[in-house]
Amino acid sequence: MPGTLLGSHLLLGQPAMTSPVPAVTSMATSTSLASAAPGSFVQSIDWVAIAPPLIAALAALGVLLADLFLPAERKRALGWLSVGGLALALIALLPLAHGDARSTFCLRNVAGATGNAALSSGACSYVADHFTLAFQLLALGGGLIAALLSVHTVDEEKLPGGEYWFLLLSSATGAALLPASRDLATLIIALEVASLPAFALVGLRRDGRGAEAALKFFLSSVTATAVMLLGVSFVYAATGSLHLSAIADGLAHAPAQLKPLAEAGAALTLVGFAFKVAAVPFHFWLPDTYTGAPIPIAGYLSVVGKAAGLSGLALVTTIAFRPYGHTWGLALAVLAALTMTAGNVAALRQRGGTPHSAVRLLAWSSVGQAGYLLVPLAAAGYSEAAEPIGATVVYALIYGVVNLGAFAVVAAVSRSTGSRLDDYAGLFARRRWTALALAFFLLCLAGLPPGIVGLFGKVVVFRAAVDAGLGWLAVVMAVNVVIALYYYLVWTAKLFAPAEQPVTERRLPAPLAATLGLTAAVAAVLSVAPQLVLQVAGGSLF
Repeated sequence: MPGTLLGSHLLLGQPAMTSPVPAVTSMATSTSLASAAPGSFVQSIDWVAIAPPLIAALAALGVLLADLFLPAERKRALGWLSVGGLALALIALLPLAHGDARSTFCLRNVAGATGNAALSSGACSYVADHFTLAFQLLALGGGLIAALLSVHTVDEEKLPGGEYWFLLLSSATGAALLPASRDLATLIIALEVASLPAFALVGLRRDGRGAEAALKFFLSSVTATAVMLLGVSFVYAATGSLHLSAIADGLAHAPAQLKPLAEAGAALTLVGFAFKVAAVPFHFWLPDTYTGAPIPIAGYLSVVGKAAGLSGLALVTTIAFRPYGHTWGLALAVLAALTMTAGNVAALRQRGGTPHSAVRLLAWSSVGQAGYLLVPLAAAGYSEAAEPIGATVVYALIYGVVNLGAFAVVAAVSRSTGSRLDDYAGLFARRRWTALALAFFLLCLAGLPPGIVGLFGKVVVFRAAVDAGLGWLAVVMAVNVVIALYYYLVWTAKLFAPAEQPVTERRLPAPLAATLGLTAAVAAVLSVAPQLVLQVAGGSLF
């Protein structure tokens, strides 16, 4: 698709932009291009750069084909094939972790007389830099944990295995492609590749709740996508380009008569991404969707789905719409304040005896956490430096680990009792290590010791707001952190309360136990050495 898009630009005679603009991180220095004859266009592909999403896509196709030939009694192997594919995609990040950023699918000017081709600065559709690698780690790692959680869920809930694993891998592919995208067409395609399989994953649950949740998710997302596409068309009409860096240059030099069109396009584009992040007031789909979806998919959407929207929002604001930085910075600051407040207040209203109240509390908690994630992006509108974006990356990585761990505990408890908050009363007496893991995850989300990594993430975000001069937003965040302490601590207290009645516990499946151990171990290591998150995020971000 990127190659098709770039070829269409050449056919339209669009000139390549040569004015560099601020980017999330440094643009590629090791671009792979082939020589071209006069008037021709030859594109070489950097296979190492695109390997992570490509491996996930090939694994999806492999699962789909294997499903056709494997007998029913051996289709459990599809789950482990999916886990292996995501693990290989994660390993493919290692060669990219050191050295300069890499780009591919780039535009260039073609000189008719001399036959020499000059690279168009910043006009690349795919860039693998520190920002990209951090969000690909989150997308593929979150997909891997969701796959481990799903191995037993597919069997116990009798979900169609081939379709389930294909859709999960396809969605993870889109989520991994999105942070590397540097033009609006590729961004939208990646976002839809991440979103469309998610609708079906929610609806695979064979009851009324799954169908209702999928319908709400689908209708809301389609509306947001339509609004986003309208905004993209306005931006293209005003700037004549779809590449993010070229859009920034076009907006900075747009004629006065086109500025209203460009501003309207920027606003509509941001609305679409705000829906994907579940920012207020575009969040109404989220609680019902999480409740109706299989628990592993709810956890997946809370981390990987949110990361996809967040990375897209960061790219379009800090690169394409940089000339409007103070405008979208203020808009995102207001959205952040509304989102964290609405999410935390709604989480306070969850009652222990309400069906699925544990999942709904985590759903509203994720809305509140989305507000925290938007704070550094708002700060980036008031700063030319990369520190605010680095704060978003750090907090997203921390939140991803602990939130998936919390959903893993919910999946474990729901097998024996249910997903009400009251079902967790006395969990420590029944399952000591599971209760301790959940208590640790909740304290990390609250930002209390021994969950030092959660406190570290909140301090990084708080500092970004203060350094950008958004003192009022830092105050709103501090108040919301206090509000969130209440419902996190109430849930934690239930774990150590006396059990009302004995419960027969089922032994945890090995993949579920491994997921609990893995997420708890990573959170514990990061609490002891939180500076590791900074290293993973990439030194160039700070």
